[in-house]
Amino acid sequence: MTGPVGPVVVGLDGSPASVTAAWWAADEAARRRLPLVLLHSWTTQPLNVPIPQEARSKQQYGRDVLRRAQAELLHRHPDLDLTTELVSEPAAKALLERAADAAVLVLGSRGHGSLAGFLLGSISLHVLGLAPCPTVTVRAGDLAVEESWENPAAAERDEVVVGVRDPEAAADPVLEFAFTAAQAYGVGVRAVRARAHEGRAEAEESALLGAALAPWREKFPDVPVVVEQVVTGTAAQALVSASARGRLMVIGRRRHTSPLTWKLGPVAHTVLHHAVSPVAVVPHD
Repeated sequence: MTGPVGPVVVGLDGSPASVTAAWWAADEAARRRLPLVLLHSWTTQPLNVPIPQEARSKQQYGRDVLRRAQAELLHRHPDLDLTTELVSEPAAKALLERAADAAVLVLGSRGHGSLAGFLLGSISLHVLGLAPCPTVTVRAGDLAVEESWENPAAAERDEVVVGVRDPEAAADPVLEFAFTAAQAYGVGVRAVRARAHEGRAEAEESALLGAALAPWREKFPDVPVVVEQVVTGTAAQALVSASARGRLMVIGRRRHTSPLTWKLGPVAHTVLHHAVSPVAVVPHD
């Protein structure tokens, strides 16, 4: 990716989804040689995490969560530049502030349902819709994520899947993120584009997809494009199906100029809730 590259920032509240997200974020930071920031908002702690208030404060719970994760991640990645932040701001506000200078923002997700954990419901979607940097959601126990020495990432997750909605310059940030990730993982790219039943002919759509991929093949000659897939039907169904072998799913969204117009589209909603791999949402013009 071009320009100054900031840290990988992950929201961590101690829930299983946020812990898996932290492991994904640590691996991402180590592969790309980026700093990692673990962020905990003690005013936005998950309702399903027991906190015996009489024994310790919310602040102490946050310190314990951060300290435990820091120790585990540095044991796995001893050379990682890792810092922790315990903040009092609401989680959404803190994450969006740090997203301005981040390379990637990472959130935990329950998957197959509403986003939850570090952020709840519409707040998570608010962050996904407004973050100026790519934002990745990771499910608890995702097989594409190494969570310890004993639980490596599944070997069959050997593709970065990217949805190509606009085979024009607008797709460039999405494709750049996908090819950069594939290069870091040492895997290929599966490019997926959906066509309507009464839209362009499949051959024309395939030519458009090939043209969109051509400059990225040239820029990343060591990254194979394993499949150029044009599917007749809905983009959401095609992407969810393709996620079965995905090390990462990459989709785009339009940048929003106002915090009042942050909503994600139906394809993004479906993929975020039902894809079986981590999902990166990349903003573009």
